Amino acid sequence: MKTLYVRIVLTFMLVALVSGIIAFLFSNLYYHVKLKEYNEEKIKEMANEIVYLYENSDGMKIQDFLTSVANMNFQLYLVDQHMVGHQFGDRFRQYELDKSIIQSVLDGRTYHGISTFKSNLFVTGFFKDDLKNSIGVPIKVDGVTEALFVRPNVEKQFGEMRIVFSLILGLTFFISMLLIVVSATFLVRPIKRLTKATRKVASGNYDFTLDSHRSDEIGALAKDFERMAKSLKKLDEMRQEFVSNVSHEIQSPLTSIQGFSKAIRSKVVSEEEAERYLEIIEKETSRLSSLSKQLLMLSSLDKEVKAVNKETFRLDEQIREVVLLTEWEWSKKSLRIELDLPELVIEADKQLLFQIWINLLTNSIKFTGNHGSIYVNAAVDEDIIVTVRDTGIGIAEEELQQIFDRFYMGDKSRNRTKSGSGLGLSVVKKIIELHEGTISVQSEIGKGTEFTVRLPR
Repeated sequence: MKTLYVRIVLTFMLVALVSGIIAFLFSNLYYHVKLKEYNEEKIKEMANEIVYLYENSDGMKIQDFLTSVANMNFQLYLVDQHMVGHQFGDRFRQYELDKSIIQSVLDGRTYHGISTFKSNLFVTGFFKDDLKNSIGVPIKVDGVTEALFVRPNVEKQFGEMRIVFSLILGLTFFISMLLIVVSATFLVRPIKRLTKATRKVASGNYDFTLDSHRSDEIGALAKDFERMAKSLKKLDEMRQEFVSNVSHEIQSPLTSIQGFSKAIRSKVVSEEEAERYLEIIEKETSRLSSLSKQLLMLSSLDKEVKAVNKETFRLDEQIREVVLLTEWEWSKKSLRIELDLPELVIEADKQLLFQIWINLLTNSIKFTGNHGSIYVNAAVDEDIIVTVRDTGIGIAEEELQQIFDRFYMGDKSRNRTKSGSGLGLSVVKKIIELHEGTISVQSEIGKGTEFTVRLPR
């Protein structure tokens, strides 16, 4: 399989080759359309000038005159009335020429051989020194008309320039190929680094550096890859922390259950102590049951196994139902519950939304001291807005960004995690996101916390 480096080099070389061929074809076309007739006209003027100079000379012999002209880098061919030709200057490569053409020149007509000369490549036809590729003009020699065929000796006039142009073309091609090889190396280098970084990420190593300061597409790709790696690293850390927290949350109640059950079976505790131990065991099993339910719900929501089954229902009635279900808990602490719930109809998953209100309300009850207050308000603008506010112990500002993380317990020194699992708010946020809503929180230590939920109407 070809590497990207080889592909880039071959692509550049192919582009250079195709560009050269297209440029050559366009040059040929331009020569054929624009320059060929112009070139022929110039040579015809030279031929006519040669004839004029001879015919107005003072009895100079034709051989001497044409030899002198040929020395000025011309190829000349003189044909008499008997179809006998004489060469002056360098020889033509081919002398094949129809006798009717020679006769037409002897009859006083001009032969336009350059414009009618056929060549596979037009521009290269200019350099072919065939007799056909010349200008034929009549010339009076001792009172008799003869045919003079003229063409510049391109080899002598432009021979050195052809070498120079060939050298320029060859060097240009060679240097272009060399620069392509070098530039391809620089182009592929950041991609090779990205490939190495990808292998590191695949093996779980997130420590690498990329050239993300570039302002081109590769720089943008490097930045996005670094962001992705940081997200994967955070996700991996969260996964490890999640496993650790789950193990801790399960191990702790199991240890308590095991210890208290052994104490009861030993018969060394009093009935009152045994009753208290059984109550603790019951609470711990209830906690384990709640933890497993929340874990299953999170897993289901994460995998989107649980579809959002939308139905139309009264949201205000659902919230009142949650308040009634938790009455025993808030009345035990003598909390004041104030509701401001206008009639609200929403289309959503009724079961999932119930989990939002039960989690938010039980959290407020749990962290609000005796004789405190909880306010539940609802309003409608573009969205449906539900606010749950308490006068509890509050949350520190540095913790607000973490409370929706799984198993985050807050500052235990303020006893904000009396019996929770740290999953409730994670479940709440996930359900709200599935409904394309948002949740925000404001809090101040000692003054309380306010959760605001926005759901599409």
